Order: sequence, then structure tokens, then C-alpha cells
Amino acid sequence: MNYRYVIFYKPYNVVSQFSGDRPSTQNLVSQPSQPSTRRGDPDQPPSTLKNFISIPDVYPVGRLDRDSEGLMLLTNHGRIQHRLSHPRYGHPRTYWVQVEYIPSPQALEQLRRGITIRGYRTRPCRVTQLEADPPLPPRVPPIRERRAIPTAWLEMTLTEGKNRQVRRMTAAVGYPTLRLVRVAIAHLSLGALQPGEWRELTQVERQALLSL
Repeated sequence: MNYRYVIFYKPYNVVSQFSGDRPSTQNLVSQPSQPSTRRGDPDQPPSTLKNFISIPDVYPVGRLDRDSEGLMLLTNHGRIQHRLSHPRYGHPRTYWVQVEYIPSPQALEQLRRGITIRGYRTRPCRVTQLEADPPLPPRVPPIRERRAIPTAWLEMTLTEGKNRQVRRMTAAVGYPTLRLVRVAIAHLSLGALQPGEWRELTQVERQALLSL
């Protein structure tokens, strides 16, 4: 079987699924010479992955919420989908998280150690406060801004992916999430991709993925 592995920079207001008819396999190029740059319109109903990705029969490994952005991996390789989705394997996922207010050292330590959300205790994770805003393209539409309330950026690396987990974690310690961007899954990273762009993995990336 010809396995395909794609990384995609999901923009805001895009749902992590294909809906309706899948793209036809006719007139498809096996790999784009340049990344796709189709973008969703934030003033319209949410786009789906079908609006961006023209490869048939690949499916997302995990998901990102409609209001989250960043790296998604898509493949038609069932073993890799299972390996990266099943909680027992605990592969790392790294996020840049913009929160309201400046988190206290105590709040950061709470996040690192794990907190209880809806009866579930989160696993310990890595959390650091970034010294400067990360090099991200502007979000469309931009986040709400209130002059009297400062914001901060955190880098959080989790080994689990419960529904809206990062948002619920930061809210539980008193710092609501304003913007959430996944920048890495295991050894895969966004690199030079821009929102709405995708590319197939390099040979080196595929080999590292298959060795997990």
C-alpha cells in the first residue's frame, strides 16, 4: 500500500475533519511543488480539511478544536494513527498558549504537576513562560484585546490530548486561554509552513515516525 503522511497548518475557524464528498482522485498531483495556500474565510461558516487538502483517503491523527490552530498530521497508515492516538503511548505535543494576565510561579507549578479537571487528573507536563511573543502570523480574526489586562505566552508540552485540555488547564489555575497553537507533534514541527499550507513528510521525517 502507498502510505501517505501529510502535515498541515490548520488555521482558526477550520474543523478537523473532512465532510461531504472526498476530493476526486482525478487530476491530483502526488505531491505539490509548493505548499497549498488555500485559506478559510472567518466571516463564513467553518471550513473543513477538504477545503485545503487534495490528497484522497488520508485522515487526521487526533484533532484540533475549531478555535485552535497549528500542526496536524494526516495519514492513511492505520498503525501510525493508532500509535499516535492511543493514550498509552503518550507521545509529546507542544503548544504555544496565549493567556490572560501574567501567570504566577505557583500557577505554572500547578500546571506542571497536574491538576484535576472534571474528575480527571492531568499528567505532569512541561510548562515554561516565553520571554517574548513567539514568531506566529497574526490570527484571522485577531483575539480580543483589553488594554487593562496584560497577556503572556506559555510553551506547554503534554503527553495526552483530552478534549480542550490545554484551555481547561489554564482556566483552572485562573488564566484563560486566548490563543492556542500546536507547534509540534513528537519530532514533527510547523517549520516554515503558514496557516492553510500543507506538505508531505520528508524521508527522514517518515523514518523517524515509523520508528516510534
